[in-house]
Amino acid sequence: MALRSGFSSRLGFVAAASGSAVGLGNIWAFPYITGENGGAAFLLIYICCTFLIGFPIMVGEIAVGRKAKANPYGAYKLLGGKRWSVVGLLGILCGIMILSFYNVVAGWAFGYFIQIGFGDLLAQGDFGSFFGGYVADYSDNLVYSFVFMVLTAIIVIGGVKQGIELAAKILMPFLFIILFGLIIYAMTLDNAMDGLAFYLKPDFSLVNAKTIYSAFGQAFFSLSLGMGALITYGSYISKNENIISAAAIVTVADVLVAFLAGLLIFPLVFSQGQDPTEGPGLVFVVLPGVFQQIGPIAGRVIGGGFFLLLCMAALTSTISLLEVPVAYFVDQKKWPRKLVVAGLAAVVFSIGLLSMLSQGAVDGLTNFLFYEGKSQTFLDFISHVFLDVSLPLGGFLLSIFVAYKLKTKNLSEEIAHGNSGYVGSNIEKFINFSLTVLCPIALGIIFVVTVLQKFGNVHIF
Repeated sequence: MALRSGFSSRLGFVAAASGSAVGLGNIWAFPYITGENGGAAFLLIYICCTFLIGFPIMVGEIAVGRKAKANPYGAYKLLGGKRWSVVGLLGILCGIMILSFYNVVAGWAFGYFIQIGFGDLLAQGDFGSFFGGYVADYSDNLVYSFVFMVLTAIIVIGGVKQGIELAAKILMPFLFIILFGLIIYAMTLDNAMDGLAFYLKPDFSLVNAKTIYSAFGQAFFSLSLGMGALITYGSYISKNENIISAAAIVTVADVLVAFLAGLLIFPLVFSQGQDPTEGPGLVFVVLPGVFQQIGPIAGRVIGGGFFLLLCMAALTSTISLLEVPVAYFVDQKKWPRKLVVAGLAAVVFSIGLLSMLSQGAVDGLTNFLFYEGKSQTFLDFISHVFLDVSLPLGGFLLSIFVAYKLKTKNLSEEIAHGNSGYVGSNIEKFINFSLTVLCPIALGIIFVVTVLQKFGNVHIF
């Protein structure tokens, strides 16, 4: 097999894999889902789900990638045969489709960074109406999302070491610096402690089946599992790498960023008496109102800093989303990386235009389909199919593949490279039990429930 490029160091892999995991799911989705599900009790359940289900799947993906030294399609085909290669293709398709709308949302964040930091967004009176008009008038977002896609492509063209790894080593430290700085400021605001109480003082009377279901879904989404990103990244690491410790660091980093995002957002929201249960509009509607009330100068600095943080988190994920299909065409078709990246970026951006236009510009895309008792946009539909449904399915199939095709014995032998004490250890027993029992059951249930609720008009919660 031809030699492939790889990460130059353990730090490079951890930074890149952490960047893949850390994204809009941590800083945008996690706080509003936590707010909708009662705060601290949801946080605890989310952390448990991440380590019981997410961590073992991550270990499995990295190990499969390293063992095969190939992209998701190539890995499943080499280790499982032609039939299993379909699972790899599903992951590659997911990467393309998720990136198509993810880049649109990243463009919104980039636009808000520009408009708050250097424009007059905070002078608006009704931020809900402003956001609705902003996303419906696609002219600005067309530019911002195009810039975001170009930046993503430039980084991925640089390859594993000089592109993905270098960007991650720069972006991840800056992300933490900005996040910590914003948290310190948020803690100085009046009523910030009320936000901390909501976030950190659990009320288990608020926990129900929907809370647990949401926690499982958020844990899986935030770690970027089920679409082959970490199979791809795993294919770029050496046999000397300790997969268990590397996956543990990535999982902790992902949980830490989500936790810190809550430490930032809930004190900000409570400081201005805003509602923490606003849902998806928490970041784009509620927080601009908070920044406005902080003051004209401080609001511009803090608000601009927050959306810059959101942009950095989004960029670390768009890089990995693009690398998944790029690795397929470079590995399987032997096409030049630059040509592949340019072509895929153009295709993904073109598909994303449909999501962009579905926010009010084109009625046929805005009212694309009717399910869940309401009209759904094209962006909603793509998100539901490739994020909510396909990722749990991908994780479920990965666990079935490891348990019953690759076999846990062979998985353990792969993980033992770089970790001589793994075989026979308690962590091996936990990983094997989770991948053969916990993950198939939990992810199978999530998949079935999601399909029934989204598309079967079956209201389980």
